[in-house]
Amino acid sequence: MPLAQARLAFIGAGNMAEALVRGLLHTRSLPPEQIVVTDPRAERLEHFIKTFAVRAERENGPAVADADVVVLAVKPQILDRVVAEIAPSVRPSALTLSIAAGVPIASIAAHLGPKARVVRAMPNICAVVGQAATAIAPGAAATAEDVALARAVFDAVGMTVEVEEGLMDAVTGLSGSGPAYMFLVVEALADAGVRVGLPRYQSQKLAAATVLGSAKLLIETGEHPGVLKDQVTSPGGTAIAGLHTLESGGLRTTLINAVVAATERSRQLGEQYKKVP
Repeated sequence: MPLAQARLAFIGAGNMAEALVRGLLHTRSLPPEQIVVTDPRAERLEHFIKTFAVRAERENGPAVADADVVVLAVKPQILDRVVAEIAPSVRPSALTLSIAAGVPIASIAAHLGPKARVVRAMPNICAVVGQAATAIAPGAAATAEDVALARAVFDAVGMTVEVEEGLMDAVTGLSGSGPAYMFLVVEALADAGVRVGLPRYQSQKLAAATVLGSAKLLIETGEHPGVLKDQVTSPGGTAIAGLHTLESGGLRTTLINAVVAATERSRQLGEQYKKVP
């Protein structure tokens, strides 16, 4: 089914659900009348109605009853209860998308049934500005059409790649947690600018724009980052002096270790979830 013809039900009206709804409407992937959002908080539902003109419901069951795609956008701690609640109302033909971190597809399928078409996704906070890096992992019953539909949903807020579910912890450690690393890098660069005499506002603006532009150049050229690095680095120049300091300080190793640590923590949280009765 093409995304333009699908009816979507968002279970949960948090920040990520809002980013996805905003992206779908901004890209004209869907009209607002094909989207329904549920949440126990009346103020969130009112916000979605006023901001996006979508339908809003307090009850999950009626919202998913006629949905072609059910997006599980609730916290992992309550996902099990929510899926058990909506299971009788989810259509057998519906695609279920879960953005709950650490919750395996098998846990969702245990409630929806072995033939349930489930795709697990890990977007990141950059979805808020339409620049998310999202990884999706299809369940055993998900079809190629389901994967294409899932990609279309998340492409509305950035770029999407498909991985095996076993790699989702690694995705969490890299792109899921990655914005936090980049914010720290930008903050450090801005502090450095202040240290050498730049005003704080200008320093932060220059640091952020430098990171953004570098990422855009890397993506659009398709070049290896080492090739682009060498293009900036002239013999005996300023860039090589700075790079020497970064390598001496272990920046490369520290970033690798950060991703490894975050990946391991994601695995631990997933194991804890599996142990919850």
